[in-house]
Amino acid sequence: MRVLRSPLLGLAALALLVASAATPSRAQSRDLLVFAAASLKNALDEINAAYAREKGQKAIASYAGSAALAKQIEAGAPADVFISADLDWMNYLEELKLVRAETRSNLLGNKIVLVAPASSAVSLAVGPGFDLAGALGSDGRLAMANPGSVPAGKYGKAALEKLGVWPSVQNRVAPAENVRAALLLVARGEAPLGIVYATDAAAERNVEIVGTFPADTHPPIVYPVAVTTRSTNPGAAAYLAYLKSAASRAAFEKQGFTLLE
Repeated sequence: MRVLRSPLLGLAALALLVASAATPSRAQSRDLLVFAAASLKNALDEINAAYAREKGQKAIASYAGSAALAKQIEAGAPADVFISADLDWMNYLEELKLVRAETRSNLLGNKIVLVAPASSAVSLAVGPGFDLAGALGSDGRLAMANPGSVPAGKYGKAALEKLGVWPSVQNRVAPAENVRAALLLVARGEAPLGIVYATDAAAERNVEIVGTFPADTHPPIVYPVAVTTRSTNPGAAAYLAYLKSAASRAAFEKQGFTLLE
């Protein structure tokens, strides 16, 4: 007996085939969520805009202190990529198996500097025993990212300890939740001096660099990057590769970062 096939069944099969073929494309175009250290904002905003134009996938960046971001990932935040401003917080997540070790690499380097408001007349040479407390005045505060947890603050504290200055200013620190918040305190004139990354100082016209901390006064400033374990976005690996491309290198170097790979 001859079996008659319904035209509707044929259309359904065709629709299923088209949907299956489109699945990889739709998966690739799903937005990426990137958790990135606050100091990366200017460079990464430019890179993410270029990535969307070239690759057709949007990368949405959430900026904060590395400590806060790592804790959010630990708590289950759906980040696809994590870029820390130090090794410690990436190590923390790797020990918890919350980042994929095989995707991890050291992406960028930076410097820390002492800054003052652009209108300031302060003159201070950064070196052993330099009079940082005196430069703050009688009631001025030193703006820093939280030196107990945030990378920029930890680097700054280490440098001041190495130079023998930390005991004279440790009770005069204005701790900020991230380095950009510390930068803003100085830019607004709410703090006479602050310690930030060189890249932050370059991005803010309302501050001036007073001095640069020698590299041997603090641990190497390294920004590692990795894909999180929870990520199911197939575009994450391609995004990491793009961060190391020539186009990204130019954007990072324009902001004052050095590429480590």
